[in-house]
Amino acid sequence: MRLGIDVGGTFTDVVLIDDRSGRIHYTKVLTTPRNQAEGVIQGIERILETTATSMADVEYMVHGSTIGTNALIERKGAKTGLVTTEGFRDVLEIARIERPDAGLYDMTVDLPEPLVPRYLRVEARERVGADGRVVIPLDEDSVRQAVAYLKQEGVESVAVCLLFSFLNPAHEQRVREICQELYPEAYVSLSSEIAPEFREYERTSTTVLNAYLQPIVDRYLNSLVGQLRERYGHTDVRIMQASGGSMTVEVARRHAVHTVNSGPAGGVVAGSYVGRLVGDSQLITVDMGGTSFDIGLVDRGNPRVHSEGEFEGYPVKVPMVDVHAIGAGGGSIAWVDRGGALNVGPISAGADPGPACYGLGGDAPTVTDANLLLGRLNPAYFLGGHMPLDPDLARRALEAHVARPLGISVEEAAHGIIRLVNANMVKGISVSSIERGYDVRDFTLVAFGGAGALHAVELAEALGMKKVIVPPYPGTFSALGLLVSDTRHDYVQTVALHEREATPEALLDIFLRLERQGLEQLREERVPEEHIEVVWSADLRYEGQSYELNTPVVHSGRQLTAEDVVATVRRFHELHRRVYEYASEEESVEFVSLRVTAVGRVPAVSLSAGDMADADPSPALKERRPVYFAGAGFVPSPIYDRARLRPGNVIVGPCLVEEVASTTVITPGSWARVDEYGNLIIALNA
Repeated sequence: MRLGIDVGGTFTDVVLIDDRSGRIHYTKVLTTPRNQAEGVIQGIERILETTATSMADVEYMVHGSTIGTNALIERKGAKTGLVTTEGFRDVLEIARIERPDAGLYDMTVDLPEPLVPRYLRVEARERVGADGRVVIPLDEDSVRQAVAYLKQEGVESVAVCLLFSFLNPAHEQRVREICQELYPEAYVSLSSEIAPEFREYERTSTTVLNAYLQPIVDRYLNSLVGQLRERYGHTDVRIMQASGGSMTVEVARRHAVHTVNSGPAGGVVAGSYVGRLVGDSQLITVDMGGTSFDIGLVDRGNPRVHSEGEFEGYPVKVPMVDVHAIGAGGGSIAWVDRGGALNVGPISAGADPGPACYGLGGDAPTVTDANLLLGRLNPAYFLGGHMPLDPDLARRALEAHVARPLGISVEEAAHGIIRLVNANMVKGISVSSIERGYDVRDFTLVAFGGAGALHAVELAEALGMKKVIVPPYPGTFSALGLLVSDTRHDYVQTVALHEREATPEALLDIFLRLERQGLEQLREERVPEEHIEVVWSADLRYEGQSYELNTPVVHSGRQLTAEDVVATVRRFHELHRRVYEYASEEESVEFVSLRVTAVGRVPAVSLSAGDMADADPSPALKERRPVYFAGAGFVPSPIYDRARLRPGNVIVGPCLVEEVASTTVITPGSWARVDEYGNLIIALNA
C-alpha cells in the first residue's frame, strides 16, 4: 500500500492506494495551521482506522507540504545571512533593474524586499574567473570575520554565493568548512550545490531562498518524522518537489527550496495520469481548494516543466511544474469596495475561521457560502455529512456584506459572487494557455480540488472548450498525484559553449559526471536498477538571445557522437519554431547549460476498471432540489450519488453529482458519461 498526504490551506487530504486490489481510499481533515504535522497525523490515523489498515502494510508515503510556501508568503523564514564575493554585496538589491509587469507605470509598485537585509550581507575577498580559474585566492581571514559577525547578529542560516562558483566550487566549500568550525549550529547553503548555473542574481536569489526556508522545513520534518516514529516505528517518508518528482526526507532537509509549490505540482502529475487513462494528451488542469485556484498545463501527455520561475516575486532556478496560482478558492471572501463594486478574493477565510456557513466563527461571505445558497451544495452532506453547513449563517453574511450594500437580493448577490470568481479563474486559465500560444479549444479541462467541479463546466463554456473530466476522488486528487510521481533528482552545469566548441568530448564528460551523481543518489535511496531512467538535455539559444530553450539530447548508451550534437541543434530549431513560430537555422547556436534528470520509476497505479452498465443512471438518483443556473434561475434538478453511478451511465444537465469531498455541477444542455475508471466525461453544449 502507498499513502499520499497533501496539506492545503484549508484541508489536509490523505489517499491510500491498495496496489493489490487497485482500490483507492481517501479522507479529508482540517489543516492545522499552527502545526501542520498534527493535521497530517490526524488524517493518517483516520484513514488507517476506516480501512482497518496497519502502518506496517504501507510501503511508503509521499508528502506534499505548504510549510515552505507559507513561510515565504508570510515572510516567517529564518534570519538569514549572505556571504558573497567582495564587491557583489548588492546583487539582491540591484536585481534585474526591472519592475513588475502590473506596476510598470505605477510609481508606488516595487520589487519585494530582499530576504537578506543589507547589514546581513557580508563579503569574502576572493575571485574565480569566468573560465573557472582562481584569480584571487580565498582570504580566509575575511571569511572568519564575516562568519563571526553573522554569528554575533544571531543569524540562523547562511547562504554562500561566490562569483563563478558553478565552474569552481572550491572557495564555497572552504567557506562552509569555516562556518562549521566557527558556527556549527548554523545552517549553510552553497550556490554551487543549490543552483550551479550562470546568472548571478537568480543564482543568489535561489540560494538565499533555500537558506531562508531550510531551518523551517527541517524543524517541520523533524517533528513529523518524530511523531510518525513514535506511533508507527520506522516509516519511509518521501517529500514532493516542485518538479513533480519526490525526494527523501534527507535530501529535502538540504534542498528546502524544492518543496515550495510541491502540492500543486502533484495535481498536474495526477491530471496527466488520468489523461493517459482516457487517451487525452492535451489537458488544462484546475485545482480549486479552499484558498487558491491552481492552473497547470499538460502538453502531449507531459506536465510542462521549466527550469526557472518565481516564488512570491523572488526568482528561483529549480525545475518546477509550471503552475499558475490565483487567489480564488471556496474560502475566498466577497467584499464591496468604496466605489460600490463587488470583489472576490484574494483574501481567504482559510480553515480558521473558514466560511460563515462552517459555523466556526467566520462572518465574512465566501464562494462556498454563495454556492450553498444557490443550491449547489448539500448542507447535510458536506464532507459526507461529517461537517454540516449552516445556510442561515451564509445568508446573514451575504445579506450584511453584499446584498444590502448593493441593494440586491441575497440570491442575486450569491450569483454575482459566482460570476465574478468564475471570471477571475477564466482570466487565470487564459494567462497559462492562450497568452503562451496555446489554443485552449484544443484542450480538455481536468477539474479537481474540493471546489473545482462546482465551477468547471461554466469555466469551460466561457473558454469555448468542449470537454471536462472530473476524475474519481476530485477532492483529494492532488494527494493521488503524489503517489504516481516518480523519485526525481535534477543536476545542471553551465558550459556556455558556441556550437563549434560543443564537441562530443566536451559535452560527454560533463553529462557523465552529472549522471554519476544521479545514479549514486538513487542507489542510496535503494531504487532498483531496472526502475532507474536517466534523461539528458541542454539549454540552447541563438547567439545574442537572453534566454534559452531546454532541448532533449538523444544519445546511444553512454556515448555521444557528432551526429547526436547536430541532431540536438536541429531539435532546438524545431522547438524554437513551435514555441515562437519562427526559427533561424542560419544563426549560430550556443549550448548554455547541460542538464541530467535521474528518475526512479514507481510502480504504476492500476485503477480497477468497473463492469460497464447501461446508460440509465436512475439507481444513483438521490433527490431533486432547486439549483440556480445562469439565465434560468432556480431549476428543479436531479441530484445523483456518485458512489452509486456505474460505468456506462449517462446523466443529462441540469443536474448535480454529489460525493463525499466534492460536487459536480452539470449545466443545462451539457451531459456526462461515466467511463470504466469512474471518470465523469462531460460534453459541453458547444
